[in-house]
Amino acid sequence: MPIFEAAQRRLLGVDDRTAAPHKFKGILCVHMPWGEGVLRIIGIRSIPVAVPFHAEERWAYGSRRGLVSVLIEIDTDEGITGLGEAPAYPSAEIVLTALRSIERFAIGEDPFRTERIAKLVDIVGTCHHVGVTSPALAAIDMACWDIVGKACGQPLVNLFGGPLREDVEYLHYIPQGTPAWMGEQAAQGAAAGFESFYAKVGVADPAADVERVAAIREAIGAGPSLRVDANESWSTAAALRVLRALQPYDIEFAEQPVSGQNLAEMARLRARTGVPLLADEASRTRYDQLDVIRQGAADAISVDNVLDGTLLNMKRSAGICEAAGLPVVKQSLGELGVATYAAAHLIAATPGFRHANQSYGPLLSDDVVEGGCLPYRGGRLRVPDRPGIGVRLDRDRLARYAELYQVAGHEYGCTEVANSTPEVPDR
Repeated sequence: MPIFEAAQRRLLGVDDRTAAPHKFKGILCVHMPWGEGVLRIIGIRSIPVAVPFHAEERWAYGSRRGLVSVLIEIDTDEGITGLGEAPAYPSAEIVLTALRSIERFAIGEDPFRTERIAKLVDIVGTCHHVGVTSPALAAIDMACWDIVGKACGQPLVNLFGGPLREDVEYLHYIPQGTPAWMGEQAAQGAAAGFESFYAKVGVADPAADVERVAAIREAIGAGPSLRVDANESWSTAAALRVLRALQPYDIEFAEQPVSGQNLAEMARLRARTGVPLLADEASRTRYDQLDVIRQGAADAISVDNVLDGTLLNMKRSAGICEAAGLPVVKQSLGELGVATYAAAHLIAATPGFRHANQSYGPLLSDDVVEGGCLPYRGGRLRVPDRPGIGVRLDRDRLARYAELYQVAGHEYGCTEVANSTPEVPDR
């Protein structure tokens, strides 16, 4: 019997006496009775990395030179290893601490039972207060799904419902800067084929934000979509004034222009401005998204498996929003290739993702996966067709950026407050 088929038989807890195998597209498939011999998680390894950006990322309240992420590998007793990734939110140290805290709920478990592992972390490990442990759980969940796909010989998109689309669209990210510089960045994105753009705004002088948006629109022309993100930096009155001034520039969405903690004010702003609102800081989990919907506070909603702990939770979020008639977009805390592609599989298999999604790919100077920087074509990533997430780590790159984290990781977090908004005190 081929090794792969033997492994699958043991994985699924069957033998020749209990199940009749059949072939599906060359893959052994069996009906699984519960029993002994299932796949087991035997270890979790983690390594933090720091990867530089091409240019400094700057937003309303800070800046950073690159992103920090924590890569994990989950080993199983059958020799199948799964890859996962947790963006360093709120920091790599906290993610690593959370991983050490919750890994006991995954060790010894069957990686096929992703819902059980998530519930153990939620109910037992954190007493219904996942929150800060969500990125760590998301990395474990991601790696489990990678194992499942590899064990089944299938790309994740097939396990999440099958592809609705062959590729996923992403935004060209333009950090905050002078109007001229932001216009140049937009022009570069347009030349690379991007059709959707995302710009950081939110400064003390609203006229400066209008100048920034005008420069970007001039650079990209009338066709591409343009999204702005103030990161909660405006009061309702300021947001109303700025968004009205931005109407001539055909804004697709204004992402979280005001505090996400006050949905009533978001709803008031939405009713008074002609620019559609995208909830982000207000919509960290599916429970938050339900509140946004109830309050009528947004026209579209950001969803994220990292902030809500699992890939299936992100699919649930999309389902909730679909029922409410609202589109969803994938938000990003800053992800490398492993996490970007894992989410791309789910996006490709899920209704509701009708707009471009966030990604840090265009800002990154490199990656830790084979091939380095992700191959965006016209602002799109093709969903991998290899089993699991479909990516492999480049061990040389991984070692290089792990060393960079050890030497200068503190320089790649949010290291400077911009002092450009009314909410930031003088130093």
